[in-house]
Parts: sequence; structure tokens; C-alpha cells
Amino acid sequence: MSKALYRKYRSKRLSEIVGQNHVTDVLTRALKQGKIAHAYLLTGPRGVGKTSIARILAHEINGLEYGDDIIHLDIIEIDAASNNGVEDVRDLREKVQITPVSAAKKVYIIDEVHMLSKAAFNALLKTLEEPPEHAVFILATTDIEKLPATIISRTQRFHFRSITPADAMKHLRHIAEQEKITIDDEALALIAERGEGSFRDSISLLDQLSSLADTKTGITRELVEQALGLAPHQHVEKLLEAYREKDLPQIINLLDDAENSGIQPTVLTNQLVATLRQTIANNPQFLPLLDKLLEVGKSSQPAVKLLIALAENTPTPKAKSAALTAPAPGISAPVAVVKKLPAEPLASKATAKPLPSEKPKKKKAAPTGEFDWAKLVEYTREHYLAIYSVLSKCSHELDGDTLRIYTGNAFYKKKLDDTKYHTSITESLIQTGAGGWEIETIPTPPPPKDSQAAAVAAIMGGGEEVNVEA
Repeated sequence: MSKALYRKYRSKRLSEIVGQNHVTDVLTRALKQGKIAHAYLLTGPRGVGKTSIARILAHEINGLEYGDDIIHLDIIEIDAASNNGVEDVRDLREKVQITPVSAAKKVYIIDEVHMLSKAAFNALLKTLEEPPEHAVFILATTDIEKLPATIISRTQRFHFRSITPADAMKHLRHIAEQEKITIDDEALALIAERGEGSFRDSISLLDQLSSLADTKTGITRELVEQALGLAPHQHVEKLLEAYREKDLPQIINLLDDAENSGIQPTVLTNQLVATLRQTIANNPQFLPLLDKLLEVGKSSQPAVKLLIALAENTPTPKAKSAALTAPAPGISAPVAVVKKLPAEPLASKATAKPLPSEKPKKKKAAPTGEFDWAKLVEYTREHYLAIYSVLSKCSHELDGDTLRIYTGNAFYKKKLDDTKYHTSITESLIQTGAGGWEIETIPTPPPPKDSQAAAVAAIMGGGEEVNVEA
């Protein structure tokens, strides 16, 4: 069985540790001077070398050789996540009194020490206050806030930093060369970025991708994006360009494409944030967007929150006027309430005969099959999700050979009239057994069926019928 790369390239000496010179330099000088503390506390994010340094330090304190396959009885590792009870610490207190078997010091490494219970911390405190001369404790944690101040005050604390992208790329390049892995710089940069300052995560990702890579092209940026479920970087750039141009239809199309490709909105948001952070100095106009993107991950509806953040910069349509609440003058019978809508020209088919100078239109084939609106909408839900999101909000009517779709607003009409969507609707009609219909889109709600309500709507320049209970 092959060894994982992060284990194969784990540092064996303090001088081999990458990116933590502020820690290793101090520890190296102390060891040379023979100054050994009775308790060390290593804190910082995951995957930056805390456990590796703890093991190296334990061996160098005793002048012992360090390797993954070498076991020393006087170096004891304890995982506080699974040994966090007061009885576990009491057992440790008893055994720590026993002198080392062969080494100068008996070293206890307690990993994830913040997982100890309150009672266990209290039991450990006494030992840290008055440890035996032969005992050294090395505590490691990713969550310093959970440690009691009394524990922290009795240790020498060393804080580890996140690995910089430059250090991560340099180390990954070294490993790739040693393992003869072909990888381009863009892919290396993306792996380092997705590692989020963790050597272990970055190396594990490189290990995973090396088994997926093509033998000729190696690891490319596109492969990394596909493996991690990321949007292509061109897609992210197009979204930011649409935001800059205040192009709401393009924003919606791009978000729909990302959703249909299985890209999670939170992942896409993180990519947008990462891109903006790198370019914000030259594009300060994106600061308001960056602020709003930080809220997407906290939302219960991240897809909607992302759309709002990107669309907030786009022009908004004029607000609708208040609905009529009283019958029009001269009409005594109760009528349906009509909401006043913005004046928009109703799309309609030309009914006049062609002028002598016009060429008569070619007669289209008659519709075939039985039309079923519910069947059409359901088909788009299964095969064209972006169309379904619009079509499910529309109304329809049949007029001769024409399927008239009432979209309710000009934006939805424009979307359905797009060549790509129009072709998909035609294909959906054929697949549901209703081909040959001429499709016409109307940017308003359907006209009121009640004759008096229709008269009021005509006076008001268009309207939407609302049912009113007697």
C-alpha cells in the first residue's frame, strides 16, 4: 500500500519545517542552550505543522532519531478527543511519576487538548503546576479560546501561522517534482488557495488529483475545478462583468448555468470573494458587493441571497400603482378588482392583410397532437430547469394555431424570447406530443375574463384580475 504524500513528506527535523521560522528558530536556540521547559503549548490553524513539531521536539529533547516507523516508550501521544475524561487524566498523573525507561525525559504529547472536560483540566492543572523533573508536556490545539487561562499561564506558548500561498506553492512544486507529477502553475496556485493555509490539505489534494490526471496533460486548472466542483474562472469573471455592466438577465443566466452544472451557491460565492480580494485594490467599486457576498453563507437561502447581492446594482422597474378598490363610474354591478400595471404595448399577431408591397407570409404547418400545459411545464422541470423557473410562473391560452404565453412582465418575456430558450420550448412541445404550435409571448398577466373588469382594464391601460370574495 502506497503511503499518503502528506505522511511521506512530513518533516523529520525542525530545520525542515516550512513557514514557521518564528517558532522553529526559538526552539532550536533553546535546545542548543539546554533550556527545556516543563510544558509547551502549540496553537494555530489545522494542517500547519503543530503535531509534526511536537513529535520532532519530543525526540530532539531526548536526542533521539525521529521517523514515522520508530517507536520510543518514553514519548507518549494522547488524543484528547477520545481520552477527555477526568479518569484518563488521573491515569496520566499516576504514570507520569514513573521514571523514563531509557530516555532523559518522559514526554507527553496531548493533541487537541481543548477537547478535555472541565474536570479533566482541573486534574491536569496540578500536574502542570508541579511536574516531576523527568516529565515534559507538549499540548497542541486549534482552539485556544477553549483552554482555561490557568492552563495557558503554566506553559510556553507558540502560535503557528497559516501557510502563505507562496510557501505552499513552493513546497507543492518540490513534492510534484520528486513524485514526477506534471502540473501547471495555475493549478498549483488554485490548490494552494483551496488548501486555505493548510499544508496537509494542500498536499492531500495534490495526492488526490495526481491519480485523476491525464498522463499527457497532467494536472490542469480545469481538472482542479472539476474535481472540487468549482465554477470555471471564466464563469466567475463573466459574473463580475455582468455586475459591472448592471446586466440582470446575464446575471440570472450565469447563475442558472452554474446551478444546472451542480455548482453550490456557497462555493460560487467563495470563488467570487477570493477573486475580489485579489483585485479589489484596482476595482474599489466592488467593495459594496464584497460586503454583501460575506452574508451569503449565513443565509438559509444562499442561492437567493447571492442573486440579490449581484442584482442590487441593476436598475429596478417602476413600481406598480395602487389597485382600484371601487367600481368605475357608470357601472352599477360589482366588478373584479383590477390592479393598474405599467403601460406596456401588448404583443399581438398581425391580423391585417398584407399590403401589396409586402410578401405574403409562408403558411405554417398545423399543430399536431394534443396540447397539455401541465405536461409541458413538468417536462421543462425535468430537462430545462432554467426555463421551468420562468414558465411555472406564467399563464397561457390557445388561439387557433398559436400558444400565447402571458409572462407577467417584460423581463420574463425577454428571457423566453431568447433564441436558446425559444428553441428549448419548441423542443419540449414536440417531446410532449404537441408540435407545430406558433409561440407568442405577452409581457403582461392574462386579460380579465369578466367583461366589466375587462372594460375597466382597457380604460386603465391594462391590468390584472384579482378574485374578491363577496
